[in-house]
Amino acid sequence: MSMEKEFEDKVALVTGAGRGIGRAIACALAREGALVLVNYHGSRERALETVAEIESFGGRAEAVGCDVSDYSACGKMVEEIMGKYAHVDILVNNAGVTRDNLILRMSEEEYDKVLDTNLKGAFNTIRHISRYFLKQRYGKVINISSVSGVLGNAGQANYSASKAGLIGLTKSVARELAGRGICVNAVAPGFIDTEMTQALPEKAKEAAIGTIPMKRMGEAEDVARAVVFLAGKGADYITGQVICVDGGMT
Repeated sequence: MSMEKEFEDKVALVTGAGRGIGRAIACALAREGALVLVNYHGSRERALETVAEIESFGGRAEAVGCDVSDYSACGKMVEEIMGKYAHVDILVNNAGVTRDNLILRMSEEEYDKVLDTNLKGAFNTIRHISRYFLKQRYGKVINISSVSGVLGNAGQANYSASKAGLIGLTKSVARELAGRGICVNAVAPGFIDTEMTQALPEKAKEAAIGTIPMKRMGEAEDVARAVVFLAGKGADYITGQVICVDGGMT
């Protein structure tokens, strides 16, 4: 007799789920039974790879294209999802970009691009989905922040500002929606082994690992497990919190 999975009747939207942490989150939610909408903007091919991985273990997924930094495009995406599935239960705001530079060299375009995607993108999805969450008196929002938003990071004024902003957004929206049984939390990953970190020079990796008490990088699955916990029943009385998945960095 097969046991029912926790998210069997749930629909989850994961933004930026074509690779890395987003893909790990999408797969982890699907393993627990959720129908996962794999959002992408840059590469449809990557999103379809995530969908194929989910389907390979019997999960359910669909690729959904949308630039989350575009307010009206986000509204259209949410409307289409509601038209097709009638409900969304879990929203994971993971879409993010980097444009690293020292503040003296950072262009306005580099600053705006990162804030528009990482912070405004999360506002856009929450803004459009929250009215449906309020109607159904249920919803889980998990925003993927970063230890850079907690500690700051040289060369990442834009990225750190966007991730710190996500924490403020999380705490404010949590207070607004808590009365309707909606939980809003953030996960702040530390130094995680992904394509992005693999591209770093060896010396930069060693320096970063030196700041981690556990003396190793984390895995994308470590972040995914925290998201699955926050999306589940075990976290129904947790809201407005930031969980750092960072090997002790913060």
